[in-house]
Amino acid sequence: MHEHGFIDPRSFCASQAAGVCVCGKSQQRLGQSNEPPPPPSEWEGRIVGRRCCGNDGDFLPPPPTMVLPHGSTQLLCLTASSGVPLFTRGASKQLPFSVIGSLNGVHMFGAGQGAELSCCETQGGGGVVWRVFGDSVMLIAVSGGGGGGADAGGSRAEEVRLHRLLENVWSCMVLVLGQEELTDVRNVERLKRDLRSCFTLVDRLLEDRQEGLLGHLTHCVDSLLPANPSVLQEAVDGFAQAAESEFGCLLVRGRVASATEKWWRLAPQEVVLLSALMRSLSASGSASCDYPVFLPKGSPTVAHRLLRFQLLPGAEVCVLCGPTPSLHKAESALVGRFWAPLVETLRDCLAIGDQCLPGSVSLRPDLLAVLLINRETRRSVSLVRTSTAHPLGDPPLPAGSRCWELLRLFYVFSSTHYFTQEETGSPSPEERAHKGHDEDFVLGFSHQPLQCYLVTDECKSFGLQTPQHQLFLLVPPSVPSFALRTLASQTLSDIVSATGF
Repeated sequence: MHEHGFIDPRSFCASQAAGVCVCGKSQQRLGQSNEPPPPPSEWEGRIVGRRCCGNDGDFLPPPPTMVLPHGSTQLLCLTASSGVPLFTRGASKQLPFSVIGSLNGVHMFGAGQGAELSCCETQGGGGVVWRVFGDSVMLIAVSGGGGGGADAGGSRAEEVRLHRLLENVWSCMVLVLGQEELTDVRNVERLKRDLRSCFTLVDRLLEDRQEGLLGHLTHCVDSLLPANPSVLQEAVDGFAQAAESEFGCLLVRGRVASATEKWWRLAPQEVVLLSALMRSLSASGSASCDYPVFLPKGSPTVAHRLLRFQLLPGAEVCVLCGPTPSLHKAESALVGRFWAPLVETLRDCLAIGDQCLPGSVSLRPDLLAVLLINRETRRSVSLVRTSTAHPLGDPPLPAGSRCWELLRLFYVFSSTHYFTQEETGSPSPEERAHKGHDEDFVLGFSHQPLQCYLVTDECKSFGLQTPQHQLFLLVPPSVPSFALRTLASQTLSDIVSATGF
């Protein structure tokens, strides 16, 4: 399903799939009405999608993105075999049940024809993405468009974002409930109730644009580089060992500041989701908790205990352990012993804030945003700054939230067109699909591009790839294009030499 094309509604209306006519004109069971399909002049809307059969045309119902508010995203979860809705999250304005049934029906029709419907996009810039997990659960993500950044391949960025969202939501469900409960569904009503425990984390994934973190998109661990890493490393290792665990982590403002060696050996997506879970638990106001979790890649059927303790507002430590120690024993006997002497060090880490880098790193004042990925460790640091070197008379620079959005768009643009994406495990269907979307001149060469840049009205963007790193920069339009390579190389050198990242 990687060819672009259309689906003819007349062929779908004549089928038996889903039991609901997608033309929207009648809600009768398919096969029980001899009424011909409506002429194209009566079709209410169009969805431009992937080829699902040999016919060319458009298909109905009206694009669900026309029903959603602009810029919103809605997540639908259904049983894969029967299409029974399990939950919907996201946009405040829910999609009508008839639209949900039609989205499920279109996918079922494609499967009946021996094709997999993966995604489609609407004329308004939104899109719909389908994926079945474990042959038991179907997840559908619907975007109302409005992400912006058409100059940087906004539709491609939205497609990648929605695919990653579905993958992360499924892993979140496994993290909380375990794989067996999701793949061996014996009682749908019970599963609906159990899935409510995932809602807080799922909602956090849906609201990722507001967090200033990119791990959900890059599948690299959002990190903070402290000024005294050795002191924190010793404390994390000692605390984890005292808690009879080899998996420990210190999180500062939602980013990993230090962790044990075994923690870094977890799949990057697991670390990203565990960090998101800890942020979710922290937002609930609890100072400590004992939470059972499954590891989607490493232990999807056997639960571990996640012990989490708040050290200071914005700083928390956690371990993955077995039956011992108890939460009370770890909190009373271990937390103060290892972390009380490091209160000032923790405050220094909190002072770094969203900049992620210690004061020893000096960056040029005209940098708007930076994303640096370590390709070997699958860690990343990212930051957005308000430029103080803005010449009078120049157009206003993008705000911080817009810089985050542009940085996401440029990362997707670069990684889907030019740079490689290292992933642990087998690639997902959409990642295999994107290998066919590369630029023609890239496909004609045996080597990988090492640099790319993009110029828009809002900013200039530059990407640099080395054997160990990928660096993505945003700078004001006033910076000369010929200086971008030198600026990127110097920025990479400054960060790596000062931090060893």
